[in-house]
Amino acid sequence: MSTKKTKTPTIDIGMSSGDREKIARGLSALLADSYTLYLMTHNFHWNVTGPQFNSLHLMFMGQYTEQWNALDLIAERIRALGHPAPGTYKEFVKLASIKEVEGVPKATDMIRHLVAAQEATARTARKLFPLVDSANDQPTADLLTQRLEVHEKTAWMLRSLLED
Repeated sequence: MSTKKTKTPTIDIGMSSGDREKIARGLSALLADSYTLYLMTHNFHWNVTGPQFNSLHLMFMGQYTEQWNALDLIAERIRALGHPAPGTYKEFVKLASIKEVEGVPKATDMIRHLVAAQEATARTARKLFPLVDSANDQPTADLLTQRLEVHEKTAWMLRSLLED
């Protein structure tokens, strides 16, 4: 009985392994920001109170649901590039540019925190474009464009709630 080990095939998608690794690192930071934003939004959904309760509760649910679905897309792109996706709180805390919110803020402060977190996630995505463009990585560019559109629009909608 032979116990031959099969070798994992080399990835040959027209990108260097170095570019794939750098892009995967950048996407890992985006995944960490996205997960942190997801968790913050879900937390605020559960804990919002006050006169805007119903509208914010429903708005936050729509936002965390969209964010949850995006996590898979980002993680799967990292995997397609041949790298493991981070998947622990410890890794996310280390990689994220967004800090956790302690306690339960008032509704208006929740909105402020979410605007800042949406914008931070957009900045993390935007930072990757020069590398993605130089590596000729259209699938990642497409993913980043889609994420930017969502984060910028959501930040605008949340900011609108803060205007007099």
